[in-house]
Amino acid sequence: MNNHLLQKWLKAGNTTVSNVLLTHFKEVGLTNEQLILVLQLKSFIDAGNDFPDTEIISRRMQISSAEVFQMIHGLINKKLIAIETEKNNDGKTRDSYRLDLLWDRLTLVISQQENQQRVEKKHLSEQELFQLFESEFGRPLSPIEMQTIGMWLDDDHYAIELIELALREAVLSQVYNLKYVDRILLNWERKNIRTKDQVDKEATRRRQGNSKTKTYSVSKEPTTKVPLHNWLNNNDNP
Repeated sequence: MNNHLLQKWLKAGNTTVSNVLLTHFKEVGLTNEQLILVLQLKSFIDAGNDFPDTEIISRRMQISSAEVFQMIHGLINKKLIAIETEKNNDGKTRDSYRLDLLWDRLTLVISQQENQQRVEKKHLSEQELFQLFESEFGRPLSPIEMQTIGMWLDDDHYAIELIELALREAVLSQVYNLKYVDRILLNWERKNIRTKDQVDKEATRRRQGNSKTKTYSVSKEPTTKVPLHNWLNNNDNP
């Protein structure tokens, strides 16, 4: 590339296009041609010309000025761009294209998608939790039982992980009903236990307390010690 072309290249400047726009332009309501028009407008704005002539845009896009005007009008109707009019100190008006509405719409679309993904993930986790209860209980859950689990999640705001741990303790105690699981959760709530780490610490405290307790026998015959089952250990044998 010779020096003249290099200088021309550098003088033209650069337009930065977010990949977010390229990824989601259809979802905000842009057609392929409207996307090109938005990029053209952005290139002018980035270069300091925020109200380019439609003739110049039409030559770049190789379409008529009437088509450019119609596309701009369509973007305004979609509330994706706006024309802002300002007055200077001399009272003269000046128009400029604004792309803020497009960025706001793009932000809204992304936010809605993320919220939807969180909802879908939550529903999936809830469904897995129901399936876990049915697997451990060896039977389908009744509608009332499903409602109870839903209340633990929605009303009591118990973490799914915490409910799983309470279920595990109930199963290791061979008690297959939700009332027992509920008592475990209430007991943890009274002790402000809300995470697996806190459950682990409570289990450690209980083991240490049990190890310090002395067992006295009223019989001369040797007593048989029954080991305490560690319900948090996944590797425990049944």
